[in-house]
Amino acid sequence: MPIIYKTDIVPSAQQVIALYDKAGLPRPTNDAERIEKMYANSNLIVTAWDNDQLIGVSRCITDWVWSCYLADLAVDPGYQKSGMGKQLIELTKEKLGEQSMILLLSVPDAMQYYPKVGFTKDDRAFIMPREK
Repeated sequence: MPIIYKTDIVPSAQQVIALYDKAGLPRPTNDAERIEKMYANSNLIVTAWDNDQLIGVSRCITDWVWSCYLADLAVDPGYQKSGMGKQLIELTKEKLGEQSMILLLSVPDAMQYYPKVGFTKDDRAFIMPREK
């Protein structure tokens, strides 16, 4: 069965937690309520599905006309290196249109990945870490 990409569905916290844990994405997967709020407050979510199993996601916060923060990009390890991450990014760009840039903070393990899919490294970023 082919992989289906969707932009009209918000996955459940349990589906997201299962994907993030498989993918090793460092998120608060022990706190389903927090994951649910993360998704409820995002305004661009692109998902990849194999039947009813969530296997990939791009979760963003955007104003649609200037910037888009790509908060999470996760792909099930069984589907990595298939082009799914790149496809999720492309579909995100397509939904955004031409006026908005995409920004992200990379986990250390993905620093080599993002330039391969069209991102440019920039040294002008600042971060104020969360307290919890």
